[in-house]
Amino acid sequence: MERFRDRQDAGDRLAEAVAALAPQDPVVLALPRGGVPVAAPVAARLGAPLDIVSVRKIGAPGNPEYAVGALVDGDPPEPVWNEEVLAGLGLSRDDLQETVARESRVLAERRDLYLKGRAPVPLEGRDAVVVDDGIATGATLRAALKGLAARRPARVLLAVPVGPPGVEEDFAGLADAVVCLVTPRPFHAVGQGYIAFGQTSDAEVVACLDRNAEGQDGA
Repeated sequence: MERFRDRQDAGDRLAEAVAALAPQDPVVLALPRGGVPVAAPVAARLGAPLDIVSVRKIGAPGNPEYAVGALVDGDPPEPVWNEEVLAGLGLSRDDLQETVARESRVLAERRDLYLKGRAPVPLEGRDAVVVDDGIATGATLRAALKGLAARRPARVLLAVPVGPPGVEEDFAGLADAVVCLVTPRPFHAVGQGYIAFGQTSDAEVVACLDRNAEGQDGA
């Protein structure tokens, strides 16, 4: 099975596949932390701004691990609700206002840490290229894609180095195009696709985003 040396190698190879789709006026959006070093070469290849799209779980009252929705980074953050779960628990969206406000603060803190207060890059009318280091269950990515739709991108392109077989079909309704370079059989975990797959540090995320911002300023 083909394996990537590390996230940098995966990003380099992913960049060529994404460039072949000829995205128009693209913005590259990475899921932190592991998606950022993969997305950085993609953004460099496209000459595009690199931003993040963080996702926070909206937990049920009294049971924070039980997700009734997700909050997706943006200006403002966009909630994505699981209406069936809400109805099953007898909850309304208004019942979760306090949780949404708390998770919004967490997203703002993460953005301040990684992007030093830089506002989200506008997506309206532009192609959004969403990048992660791989897909396992896909729950976080699904929430991210649903949340980004409210920002009215022209197209949404999902690009990952590794995922389970059938990932293109699984995400067809959420993305206009899906690029997944390696689909191991049997699929157990994203790390199958990598030789080196250590944790990505906050410092590495900041460095990738800073380099991109400096390149955009100098363009």
